[in-house]
Amino acid sequence: MGAYAAAYQRSITDPARFWGLAARDIRWLAPPDRVLDDGAPPFYRWFTGGELNTCDNALDRHVVAGRGDQPALVCPGGDSGPPRAYTYMELTDLVARFAGVLAGLGAEPGDRVLVHLPMTPEAVIAVLACARLGVVHVAPSGGPDADALAAQIDVVRPKVIVSAAEDPAGSAKPVLDAALRLASHKVGHRVILRGPGGTSAVPPRDVDWDEAMAAARPAGCVPVAATDPLHVLFTPGTAGPAKGVVHDNGGYAVALRWSMEHLYGVGPGEVFGATCDLGWPAGLSSAIYAPLLTGCTLLLHEGGGAFLRVIAEHRVKGALTTPATIRALRERDGDRPRGHDLSALEAVFLAGERPDAGACAWASRALGRPVTGQWERPETGRPIAAAPRGLEPVPVRAGVAGPPTPGFDVQALGPDGRPVPPGTDGELGLRLPLPPGALATLWRDDERFVEAHLARYPGYYLTGDVGHLDEDGHVRVTGRAGARDTAPD
Repeated sequence: MGAYAAAYQRSITDPARFWGLAARDIRWLAPPDRVLDDGAPPFYRWFTGGELNTCDNALDRHVVAGRGDQPALVCPGGDSGPPRAYTYMELTDLVARFAGVLAGLGAEPGDRVLVHLPMTPEAVIAVLACARLGVVHVAPSGGPDADALAAQIDVVRPKVIVSAAEDPAGSAKPVLDAALRLASHKVGHRVILRGPGGTSAVPPRDVDWDEAMAAARPAGCVPVAATDPLHVLFTPGTAGPAKGVVHDNGGYAVALRWSMEHLYGVGPGEVFGATCDLGWPAGLSSAIYAPLLTGCTLLLHEGGGAFLRVIAEHRVKGALTTPATIRALRERDGDRPRGHDLSALEAVFLAGERPDAGACAWASRALGRPVTGQWERPETGRPIAAAPRGLEPVPVRAGVAGPPTPGFDVQALGPDGRPVPPGTDGELGLRLPLPPGALATLWRDDERFVEAHLARYPGYYLTGDVGHLDEDGHVRVTGRAGARDTAPD
């Protein structure tokens, strides 16, 4: 039995032992009493009784371990600003200072802060500062209109909003301004990151980022329960009221620390590159938290034609990008990209939309590296199916997501709720309990969580996707299950 098959089998037959061992890579302020609390199905809780701070695990612990001078965050620059880079010590200081800004505005554990920023260093700083305080950070769905954003504001009722005076697309601030006028909930404060044209902060509600940071006192890490919410991610295209997916602190930290090394194959001190937006499913998980929890160097890049140059210059080992970036490379470089030393690169993973088989096959040939898609939902926190590079190099055919990742018992279900034969499309369900890192519930709406995802086929979580398992057990997603209460890719 190979390393992947052995790990997957252990995760399904004895999930408490599997994830209990993975939890040893997290710094706990108080150890969990139980790994898996299954006393109230269909609600399952991970690492009950445990206390930690997710920001501490992403930053402070690496400084204490002697990695303070290692690059933590590198942004090569582009439309969003000039090149910038921060060591773990520098990033910890900036995050502690912005946590002090939020605390000075009255943000306390359990309060919500809406982070409405492009994927810049400030976005990373803002979400980690929230985690440092035990404040729940909220990411709106990618590109919502003013009505949708107003609805999301009314659902979570943020105490503070962090936004930019300008953004590369030029549309985010007008949408946010309109949403604030439409929302019933009135936000107490807004921290505004100034652009080249200056700041549009209007005191006393608005606070200028740079001025506030200059005056801030650094804040320490607040212990939180493993089951306390870390963030709320709104899903795009949701039917009905805005749906906020809740991810907790403990399970999320354990799962993402495990996935960076064992799925993506990137370990402490190595470089992981990403081109995701903050509101994408992979934007928070794989592009921010997973690399930093692992002690990697995180390279954030806008994508596009300069993607390979940046990958080569920074010696990236694993990269997460979009099919759009691959299409741009294909249009620009034709059959073979030239002039880049990609010797450090081992694999490229695609997220954000389902990649077509032709794009994956072309990129794999052109780069001489595996280029594969992955199947992830906003609710799952990490890929449900993907090539497990860190366990073993499992071959994945173009257009197929890959084998189920450890913890996810994937089944294609027929109309009667029973698994269908390999190669037959069905509604893709995940047998309960969901592993750590997956959603705990919907924001203050347990009833809707059950109705939307659990009630139809008891014992399964319905993803809303349609597809099948091949004869070799790999997952192929073929579409959506219709206009049900779940989100599209």
